[in-house]
Amino acid sequence: MISTLEKEITFRFLKARKKDGFLNIISIFSFIGISLGVAVLIIVMSVMNGFRTELINKIVGFNAHITVDPYQNMIELNKVNQNLKNISKNLILSNSGEAIIIRGDTSKGILLRGYKTNDFSQLQIFDNDEFLGNNETLSKNHISIGKELSFTLNLNIGDNVTLMSSAGMQTIIGNLPKQKNFIVSSIFGSGMAEFDNNIAFINLETLEEFFNLDENDRNLEIYLKNPQNIEHQKIVAQNNFSDEFVYTWSDMNNSLFSALKVERNVMFIILSLIIIVAAFNIISGLTILVKNKTRDIAILKSIGVLNKSIVKIFFLIGIIIGTSATIFGIILGITFSLYIENLRQFLSTIFNISLFPEEIYFLSTMPSEINPTSIFIISLCSIFTTILVSIFPALKAAKLDPIKALKYE
Repeated sequence: MISTLEKEITFRFLKARKKDGFLNIISIFSFIGISLGVAVLIIVMSVMNGFRTELINKIVGFNAHITVDPYQNMIELNKVNQNLKNISKNLILSNSGEAIIIRGDTSKGILLRGYKTNDFSQLQIFDNDEFLGNNETLSKNHISIGKELSFTLNLNIGDNVTLMSSAGMQTIIGNLPKQKNFIVSSIFGSGMAEFDNNIAFINLETLEEFFNLDENDRNLEIYLKNPQNIEHQKIVAQNNFSDEFVYTWSDMNNSLFSALKVERNVMFIILSLIIIVAAFNIISGLTILVKNKTRDIAILKSIGVLNKSIVKIFFLIGIIIGTSATIFGIILGITFSLYIENLRQFLSTIFNISLFPEEIYFLSTMPSEINPTSIFIISLCSIFTTILVSIFPALKAAKLDPIKALKYE
C-alpha cells in the first residue's frame, strides 16, 4: 500500500521548480517520446490490421472460398454430402480460360470466367453500389468487365469488343485462334484494381465452346457461410471430394498473408524501440532528480522515513510519467487511426501527391482497424518498460547515506 505521506512527497517531487528546469525538460521529452512511440505503434498496427482485413474481404468477395478442381471425372452436385451443404451458402459450377480482349487498336490479356446464367447473379461481387448494368442474366454474346478494364479500353455498357481465344480453330490455311464479338452488358467494381483490370465474366457454355472445353473440365466453387474459419471447412470439402484437388482462397494467397504477418511483427519490434529509447530518458530524469533531491532524501531518512518508502516515491514518479504518457499515446493513436483516411486525403490535396496509390496497394482507401488486443499489448509493453527503468533510480535513492548527504549542507 502507498501511504498519504508517500503520495504527497511524490506529487511534490513531480512539480519541477525553476532550478530544476533541465530536469523538467528531460521529463517532458520522456513523456513525448513514450506518447509518440505508443501512438505510432497503434497507428501502424491499426493500418496493418485494416489492410489485412480489407484484403481478405476483397479476395473472399471476389474468389470462391473453396474450389474443387476435377482430375478426370465430372463434378456432380448431387454427390455433395450434408456436412458440406450445412456450411455452404452457394455451390456453383464454373470454368475459366485466358484470352485477349481487343477494342480498336488496343488489346489486353485477361482471364475469362464462365458461369451459368442463373449462377451469375449469385456472385457476391455484384452485390455492391459500384455495379452497373444487368446482373440477372449473362447471355451467350454478352460480357461483364471490371471498372479498371473499362477505363483502360474506354468501354461503356452496350459497346462491342472482340475476344481472341488461346484455343485454335482448324482452317484451310492452318490452325488459327478463335475470335468472337461480345457486347458489354455490365461493369463491376471489386475494390481491387488488380481484379477489375484483368478478369471478365461470360456465359459458361460460350466459354467452353470458345476454349474447346467440355463439362468434365468444370470446377466447383463453394461459397461458405463463414469463410474465415477456412481450414476446418477445407477438411469437410476434402472428405466429400477425396479424388479431386481442393484448394481455398487462403491457399491461393498464402505467401501474401505470410508476408503481411512477418511485416507486421517486424514493424512491432522496430517501433517498440522508440518506446524503449524514450523510457531510458526516465532513468536519466530520475537519476538527476535523485541527485537534486539529495538533501530532501537525507532529511526524510533522518526523520524516520523507511528505505522502502523512498523506493516507492521515486518508483511512483517513473510510473506516473510512463503511465500518463502511455494513456496520452493511446488517445492520440486511436484518434489518428479513426481519421487516417481523412488525413491522407488532406495531405494528398495539400501536397498534390498520391500517398496510397490504388494500383500498388490494391485498395482505393487507406484502411484502419483498431484492435483492442493490440492496444492492450502495446500498453502493457510500454508500462512494463517504464517499470523496469524506474527500478534502478529508486533503489539508488534508497541507498543514499543521510550522514554523507547532509555533511556538506
